[in-house]
Amino acid sequence: MTITISERRTSGGGRRRDELAAFLRSRRERITPEDVGLPPAPRRRTPGLRREEVAQLAGVGVTWYTWLEQGRPINVSTQVLDAIATTLRLDPVEREHLYRLSEVAVPPEPDVASALTEDVRTILAGLGPMPAVVANARSDALFWNDAYAALFPAVTEAPDGERNSMWQFFTLPPCCNPCVNLDEQVAESVAMFRYRYVRHRDDPEFQRLVQRLVDASPRFEKLWRTQDVAVPKPCQKDFLYPRVGKVATRTTSFDLSVRPGTRMVVYTFVDEASRANFARLLADPSLARPDHAH
Repeated sequence: MTITISERRTSGGGRRRDELAAFLRSRRERITPEDVGLPPAPRRRTPGLRREEVAQLAGVGVTWYTWLEQGRPINVSTQVLDAIATTLRLDPVEREHLYRLSEVAVPPEPDVASALTEDVRTILAGLGPMPAVVANARSDALFWNDAYAALFPAVTEAPDGERNSMWQFFTLPPCCNPCVNLDEQVAESVAMFRYRYVRHRDDPEFQRLVQRLVDASPRFEKLWRTQDVAVPKPCQKDFLYPRVGKVATRTTSFDLSVRPGTRMVVYTFVDEASRANFARLLADPSLARPDHAH
């Protein structure tokens, strides 16, 4: 049997609502009346809370909540989902899952930096002399080791809101931008940036960053309008510091489980000359700083 486009959409929406219904039931059934301060009921046909109890605790109508749990195609607001998530005692991952199943914009992500484990920080520090940074999906630098700070002080010494590799690559004046193969990498970098953006399009901070880049950089705006998208992959980034020489690197990213989109980016040197030049830079990080100001 041939399925039309509209039927595919209906089928997909039906599967999503079925998953939403099953998820809500499973979360409701794991909570006892005593957990939420209700008197225990002597005879219950099903474990956990009743639908009417969830509705009462969340401050929503019993009929409306019943329809939601039955997977009916009804509209739902952020405020209502928040109330239900609180009532069902959902953790951050479960709350995000509820939002996505409900097709509602996911709330802003919690502070990723505070969630990084000590093990991740130890690994980051131990990677020296290879530069390494922990970044989020927006390419904000969250934590880095001394080698990364020596390689790219424009990022690590930037003020809040500008400690972002995409921002620095596209807004630094050419005389102060150490990335010398930007012309080769820029189109693919924007395409990979869009790949991450699409997966976090509900993040208002991501939306603001894109708009700031569009406003600040004609080159970024032109590339952004192409709508090109590419899966993130290792790429070569070549840095040139007049007082040190060229440092050619390859970047490799490792996803971290602390939050979707959070990754550790490690820079490896492509040749011995780059390794030697970087050793001089690491010994004296001031050699990377421009000899002038704007």
